[in-house]
Amino acid sequence: MMVHVDNLTKRYKGTLAVDQLTMEIPAGEIFGFVGANGAGKTTTMRIIAGLLAPTSGKVYIDGVDVSKYPLQVKKQIGYMPDFFGVYDDLKVSEYMDFYAGLQGIPKNRAAGLIDSLLELVRLTHKKDAYVDTLSRGMKQRLCLARSLIHDPKFLILDEPASGLDPRARVEMKEILKELRTMGKTVLISSHILPELSELCTSIGIIDSGKLIASGSVSEIVEKLSRSGKVKIKVAGQEEEAVRVLMEIPGIGSISSVSDLIEVDVSDGNEACVKILRILVEKGIPVISFQPVESSLESVFMHLTERGNGDEN
Repeated sequence: MMVHVDNLTKRYKGTLAVDQLTMEIPAGEIFGFVGANGAGKTTTMRIIAGLLAPTSGKVYIDGVDVSKYPLQVKKQIGYMPDFFGVYDDLKVSEYMDFYAGLQGIPKNRAAGLIDSLLELVRLTHKKDAYVDTLSRGMKQRLCLARSLIHDPKFLILDEPASGLDPRARVEMKEILKELRTMGKTVLISSHILPELSELCTSIGIIDSGKLIASGSVSEIVEKLSRSGKVKIKVAGQEEEAVRVLMEIPGIGSISSVSDLIEVDVSDGNEACVKILRILVEKGIPVISFQPVESSLESVFMHLTERGNGDEN
């Protein structure tokens, strides 16, 4: 196991930012960390990176306790914060050379390493450009290259696609895929849920400091498919159809617009079969009956609306 977080808690005076959070990230995974602003993502990531001490709980990177052996652990971690500083009066190559020196990388090795990293992040053509002339997307990629300068096993990327235009987000996504093929383990936070579902091998959803779901995207969506929505189109008798639906156990909220009725169900396929059978038995003319396929976004909204921890 590359990363093991055990019962992590962080309090700021009277505020509970992280609440007994436990999660695991296997080696080679791209783990998406999803949560609304203020949910506890950045605090958790800073603790994992060894930049913030927890109130209680432990973090282990490759079996090493982060709080006991911070210097040993930091050699294995590349951290890219959501807000970062760059030295605008340096050229791109000078900027990278500066950080190579901070990591103790010999000059005779640094030049080739910098060239390789700039190629990885698609910035070779900007090697001699000044940092302040780069676009936001290019600066993001430069900071990613900086975080890779010491060849860490584990990368922590806090909102790496934040503020990027669509093209820059695609470029960042392709780079992250390459990192996985290189054997890197990546923890990435984002609020751009469709991109996480395409990119990540597994995700964790955090709400009010608690991890309320974790697993592969397909596992979480499948788990939540037990609770979903059904769209029912009827030919007339909408009021009668709604009355019948309201009498069926397990039905949640019901909304009706013209001849289209949307129903929340709690028991997945079994509930759908039961609802359709009862409607037909009651003589309701059903034109179409369509379960709404769950997505990562709908799962996220469903879990955070409920705000409970039953889906771990």
